[in-house]
Order: sequence, then structure tokens, then C-alpha cells
Amino acid sequence: MESRVMLGTIREFWHDQRGVAMILVAIMLPVLIGFALLAIDMSRANSLHNDLQKGADAMALAMAGELDGRADSITRAERVALNNLIANSHHFGENDSPETILRDSGVTWRFLRSIPPSDDTAIRAQDVITDKITDAKNAIFVEVTVTPVGFDAIFPASFLSASANNSFNVGATAVAGFEQSICETVPVFMCNPFETTTPATSKTIQQAFATGDTYSREFRILKVDSNPGPGNFGLLDNNLQSLRDAIAMGTAGTCYNRDAITTKTGVTLGQVSAGLNTRFDLYSGSLNKYDKDWNFRPATNVRKGQKSNTCNKYDPVTDGSALPLPPGANYNSTKGYSDKITNASTFYAQYWSVNHKGASVPNIPSTSHPTSLTQPASRYDVYKYEIANGLVADKSKGPTNERGTPSCFKGDNPTLDPDRRLINLAIVDCLANADKINGHTQLKPDGYASVFLNTPIAKVNPNDDPDGTGAEMPISLEIVDVDGPLGNGALDKAFRNEAQLYR
Repeated sequence: MESRVMLGTIREFWHDQRGVAMILVAIMLPVLIGFALLAIDMSRANSLHNDLQKGADAMALAMAGELDGRADSITRAERVALNNLIANSHHFGENDSPETILRDSGVTWRFLRSIPPSDDTAIRAQDVITDKITDAKNAIFVEVTVTPVGFDAIFPASFLSASANNSFNVGATAVAGFEQSICETVPVFMCNPFETTTPATSKTIQQAFATGDTYSREFRILKVDSNPGPGNFGLLDNNLQSLRDAIAMGTAGTCYNRDAITTKTGVTLGQVSAGLNTRFDLYSGSLNKYDKDWNFRPATNVRKGQKSNTCNKYDPVTDGSALPLPPGANYNSTKGYSDKITNASTFYAQYWSVNHKGASVPNIPSTSHPTSLTQPASRYDVYKYEIANGLVADKSKGPTNERGTPSCFKGDNPTLDPDRRLINLAIVDCLANADKINGHTQLKPDGYASVFLNTPIAKVNPNDDPDGTGAEMPISLEIVDVDGPLGNGALDKAFRNEAQLYR
């Protein structure tokens, strides 16, 4: 009887499900606690990595912003790095109480001239710049590496890794690069007039400018042919349907990378001249509808040796009663430029007497020379002197009686800034890139230059239609600034500097 009662009790106990949750909770509680600890650890580790990565990204971007191709770019980048190290900190690493300055964790960096095309490929030895002084101009990228920081896990890390002390390391790496682009430029390139077939005797446009070799020379350029070289110009790919309008307005409708431009083929006769001549208050038949449009306004000083009632083409007078800025002496067609001006009083004597009531040439400072104010004044300096001293409205001799003030444009009065007689264009080593000039090909320019237009462009035959395909005289210009540290700095304002992360 007792055994039967006992068996019944055991049977009831076996089938009784009250309190089963307690057993399940007892079994699952360690698992739940473990997952909670793991979630906390993952959150802390993620926050630590986020702090380190943001610090590396910020530092790489700041340093890359200084890599502008100048000789002191690496020096400036490392100065920025030291300031950036103090400004960034991280949390949740070992001994972070309450936070650790990034500098104290250990940060290294190296400058790169290139990076592999694929992010899956590690930085190669040939990418790294080892001589920070000699190769500073070639630094385009910087790689920043944060020394891995120890992380103490609450969840037993030995389950996840070989670490026996429940800790592991968290690090970060970032690669940033510098890029320059220019938007305020016409879709035209000019062959480097100082390039030769012998690299040892060639000069970059920046070197020639810095030594004063470009100053006061007249440069003449014609459309490239089958043998491009000094004295030629060509076209760049652009996003505007009308090349003429792009040149007239001074924008290509796109921005060009400082180190990569794409050439464009096409006929330019009539388009380049018509576009440039709007800056001299001349509106050919295809452009006379824009003689009120601000985008096609002339410069404030358009003296060009022509009757003021001729508005559709450049046809200078031949009786000497009005004169444009004088051409250079001893023009060298193989180099594309003339001699420098050696005596301003002699060189400008006739120009000044005819256009300014018989006066003698004043003492005009050489304000656009890279190093001196006492050189014989360039045409650009004479042009600016006329504006600064209220001489633009002076009448030339009769019967032409030309003034420098525009009379054909019917819109609002033009402003001094930006100067419409200045255009920005790319400079290309045409001899070295001869096989790329006449095709739709990407190439690296030697640099960019700001050039002053000396005179409008005339047709070889004055009776030809300005918009037609008749042969044209070359573009006459002076180089007044170049990009980079060897220039006067004005052209650099047209560049847009961008630093971006690549890895």
C-alpha cells in the first residue's frame, strides 16, 4: 500500500510542470548574461574603433590638404599632423580614464606618390616617398596608421581568440589624397614656349615665369597642326555646345583636373576669334545678339587702334591715328615669342604719343614682374596704368579719335574685376605629347597660366567674314601669372583644392 502511494507521488511529481520556467531560467541565465556582456563589449569595441578611425581619417584629410605640389608641402602637412594629434582622443581602450589623446597612442604616417588601383592591394614600395625633401613635390597621398590600442573585454575573450587575458587590439588606417581642379578657364591649351627637344634645356612655364623669362614678351599662338610645338594652341574637351561661347564667357562648362586634361579635335577658325574679340567690344554677326548680355561684356579698356563705330570685326586703321599695344621685336617663330622689352620709353613712345595727346611715356612700374618693380613695363602694366590713372577715355589723334572705353556693348557698364582681358588656360608640353595633341586623349599639363590679350584677332584677309573659316592672324598675348608657388598667387585663387579619403 505504501509502495503504491509512493509510486503515485513519484508519478504526480514527474507529470507536474509547475516551476519548469525556473529550470529554464536557471539554464538560460548564464547565456543571457553572456550575450549581454558580449553586446556591451561589441559596443565598446566599436566605439573605440570609431574614435580611432575618425581620428585617422581627420588627420589624413588635414595632411592631404597641404599636399599641393610645393616644395614645403610635406613640412606643412607634418605641422598640421602634430596639431591634429592633440585635438583627437579616444575612449574605451586600456587605461583610458576618461580618455586618451591620440598622440599618446602612437600614430605613424607616410607620404605616397601613388596608390594601387585596387583597394585589395597593399601599398607597394614604389608608392612610398622615402626622401621627404627632394620628392616633396611628388607627394599626392598620405597614409595614417594608428598603433593598435589594447581593449579589455568583459566577456571572456579567450572564447573568441587565443588571448588568455581577455583582451585584444583595435587599430585604424586611412589614406587620403589631394586634388586640384580649375573651373574658371577657357577650353584652350597653349604649347609650352620654353619646351625643347632636350630635357636639360627645357623649362617649365613656372620656372620661366619665376626667372622673369616670360615678362614683357609677346607670345603668338596659332591652332596646332601635324607638328605641334611652341607657338601653337589646341582645344580641350568641354561640356558646352559652343566653343565660341565658352571662350567668350571664360568657362568651359566643366572643371579640369590640375593633372589631367583631355584634348579635343575640331575646327576653330571663326569660333576662337569671335569669342575672344567680345572682350574687345567686338561682336561678329553670330554674337551681335549678345551685345547686352553680361556674360559677353568687354573689358573696361579696349583700346585697339580702330574706329569706334566698327563693332563687328577687328580692322585696325592704317594711317597711324590710333594704335594698339605694340608688337614685340624679333619674333622667333620656332619659339613662339619675341624679345623682351628693354626700354619702355622708346618702345611705347609712338603708342603713348598717338593715344594720349602727344604726351611722353610716364614712369610705369613693372607691377606684374615676379621680383622687380623697376623693369621696363610690360603691355599688361601699361594697360593697368591707363586704367588706374584715368587715361582710358583719352582720344587718339584724328581722324580716328579712338577712346579706350567700350562703345559697342549696350548692357551695364563693365567692371574692373574680373578683368576681361585676362584668360586662364592650360600649358602643355606639346613636343613631348605630340602623339596625343590631335586626338581625344588625356594628358598631364605642364601647368596653367593667366594670359593678357594684347589685341583682338584679325583675319588675314580683312574682307573675310569674322565668323567664317578664312585664315586668321595668331592670338597675341602676354603671360602675367602661373599656378603654383613660383607664380604671383593670383591664378591660384581660381583653383579648387579638394582632399578626399581613398582608403
